[in-house]
Amino acid sequence: MKNIRRKVIFGFVVLMTVVLLSAVATIFFDQAVLVRKGTLYRVKVHDKVVALTFDDGPSSAWTPKILDELKKAGVKATFFMIGKHVAQYPEIARRVAAEGHEIGNHTYEHGVLIYYKMDELKDEIEATEHIIKEVTGQTTRYFRPPKAWITNQEERKIKEMGYETILWSLNSKDWVTFDDKYIVKFLLKHIQPGDIILFHDAGGVFGVENGDRHETVKTIPKLAEKLKEKGYRFVTISELLKLTKENVNK
Repeated sequence: MKNIRRKVIFGFVVLMTVVLLSAVATIFFDQAVLVRKGTLYRVKVHDKVVALTFDDGPSSAWTPKILDELKKAGVKATFFMIGKHVAQYPEIARRVAAEGHEIGNHTYEHGVLIYYKMDELKDEIEATEHIIKEVTGQTTRYFRPPKAWITNQEERKIKEMGYETILWSLNSKDWVTFDDKYIVKFLLKHIQPGDIILFHDAGGVFGVENGDRHETVKTIPKLAEKLKEKGYRFVTISELLKLTKENVNK
């Protein structure tokens, strides 16, 4: 009986250790670095420019607040939207487009792509493309895989569909609800021209429906002010790519 109890306790300790290590890795390690090859995650430019991107919206609670702060700061960003959220909150998606921001495709259901068959992946992207076009009038050709989980086969399929896969070079980890001062300090320490920064306008640790974006909202004006002081300006993904092509031509 004692041996069984020891084994149960040992198994529980091992399980908790694995869970704890996984949680720490998720919080402090950016998995996108493992799949960046073949994607656009930053560009080489001489200009001091950065691209702010927001995932998982639109959200009725947080996207309007984020849009307010972007407007005050005079910053344009790129929003990678989930199709079903666009269908749920069409008026907010329209506001994003109306205020001059760019919209990207973030799948319809926000499922993990590595579990999808190629026809399922195609359906997810096309359904999202359709609803974004119908609601906002924008036709997007930029795609971001949920959680950055993507295979080489999926990358090829996405490219065949005419999309550019966009990841990021700096992860704010705002979904962890780090303090805004910490987020700003971290980004300022690592920022380089041509960086793509990941934020979220919806979602949290346990899903994309809820979450607390208070720290994201507070971060935007502080980060915008500090980067402008350093001579940076903010661009959308398409503007960033345009600058890249101009540099290549030069």
